[in-house]
Amino acid sequence: MEEKMEQQSEKELDLRIVFGVLRKNLILIIIVTVLFGIGSYLYSSFFIAKQYAASAMIIVNNKSSDKTAVNTTEITAAQDLAEVYSIMIKSDTVLQKVIDNLELNMTYEQLNSRISVSSVNSTQILQITMTHTNADFAYKVLDELVKVAPSIVGDMAEAGSVNVVSNAKISNSGRPVSPSLRRNAVLGAGVGLVLVLLLIFLKEMFNNTFKTEDDILNTLNVPLIGIVPEVDGKEFNQS
Repeated sequence: MEEKMEQQSEKELDLRIVFGVLRKNLILIIIVTVLFGIGSYLYSSFFIAKQYAASAMIIVNNKSSDKTAVNTTEITAAQDLAEVYSIMIKSDTVLQKVIDNLELNMTYEQLNSRISVSSVNSTQILQITMTHTNADFAYKVLDELVKVAPSIVGDMAEAGSVNVVSNAKISNSGRPVSPSLRRNAVLGAGVGLVLVLLLIFLKEMFNNTFKTEDDILNTLNVPLIGIVPEVDGKEFNQS
């Protein structure tokens, strides 16, 4: 029982030491955290290229003809085909056609890296997104992609059809989709906080001077005879 109480007392003492270190360096912690957050915000604003996006949606149909009703089984099959169709949309056959039609000064690999295709809520609807530093360019490329992709993909798949649900349009009301200034500022502040805490505690760990009476008693294990009070220099001169 006494051993448990002693361990609890040591834990409380350790926590008091930690909080004491934090309280003593609170102003430094706040300043470094804020500076890192502001620095990250400014860096993201002026040194990271803003990316704009354009998006469009297409639907994958398992049946090439719409004359008969589509049942649940056919919808499920279309959902399974959506991943295959997304690969086809990003194929060199489709993207190279877009490059040739628009006479783009881009390679297939460069265009492919800026195109993303994903299923909307695990449905048979696919969203195609084009990102670029120029919003109008992203729209122009995606608009052409949506025009040429359905017929090419439909011919390659030979198992259904692709129809446009939503034509190309610039996303996020024309505002940049990246970088996120707020997120980067928070991340920068977090990095600054971690670094300053790490440095503070490393400094405390390597500081082997005695700071309190308990330090002397616990380290040297000798009785404390007396304490020399700290006297202010001005008061000492006046006396």
